[in-house]
Amino acid sequence: MLRYQEAFYLIKEKLTIVYDAEEAAAIAHQLLEHVTGKNRMQRLVDKSELIAAAEEAAVQDALKRLLAGEPLQYVTGVQWFMGHPYEVNEHVLIPRPETEELVLWIADDWKNRGGLRILDVGTGSGCIPIALKQKLPNATVLSIDVSEAALRVAMRNREKAGVLVDFRVADFLEEGNWPHLVSFDVVVSNPPYIPQNYRDTLHSNVRDYEPGLALFVPDDDPLLFYRKIAAFGKDHLTEGGAIYCELHADHARATVEMFGEMGYEDVVLKKDIFGIDRMICVRK
Repeated sequence: MLRYQEAFYLIKEKLTIVYDAEEAAAIAHQLLEHVTGKNRMQRLVDKSELIAAAEEAAVQDALKRLLAGEPLQYVTGVQWFMGHPYEVNEHVLIPRPETEELVLWIADDWKNRGGLRILDVGTGSGCIPIALKQKLPNATVLSIDVSEAALRVAMRNREKAGVLVDFRVADFLEEGNWPHLVSFDVVVSNPPYIPQNYRDTLHSNVRDYEPGLALFVPDDDPLLFYRKIAAFGKDHLTEGGAIYCELHADHARATVEMFGEMGYEDVVLKKDIFGIDRMICVRK
């Protein structure tokens, strides 16, 4: 049987095979909190206490998965976003801090607007539409995804959050589905935007575990989703409405030019907290 302190150092030592010491320590703390239900301070106070046999077994199982390269969020099944826990698994992307910035941007732009209608394209875990509904409770929010497995995750997250978001299965790239989507003041998307030939440049825990359906686009058409969203907006965005998207930094300028060429105005390219061109807002 292991004591809390022993368990921490065991996890940290083993994880230094695949992570640097600082990241290994951070993962060890997060894993132990998930398994034991005790935070870092509580475990420090109780450092001599033995962890339960079931908890030790859970730690050993988690270590095997982490050492194979699986992201911690899939091992624990949880990622925090905008201060709330979201269920995640191999069917959805892991929500990231940059996406929180996108949500905050939209919420700030539209906080004084009543009767707001929002469409989220490619919802994954549901973090964007759920967070927007929490920030803009009077908005009507519709969210679509081509993956039924992803939508099942999103629906469970919706139930935990206790908000009303309409989730539907739909392939946005199929323009025959657009007439069913009426009109919106805001269209938001964190779409697939990584060309297939970038695959080997990704960290293995992204490349080998996060869903390719939500990551990759054809090498010869990296702006595929942005072009479709721009075309959709011509007929389905209200006058003065806006499109917000996350971007691939390497194609950010090309995306800006494409929206401009399609008649959109007030094209704003915004950097994320890391100083990378990450998101765009355009208005009709």
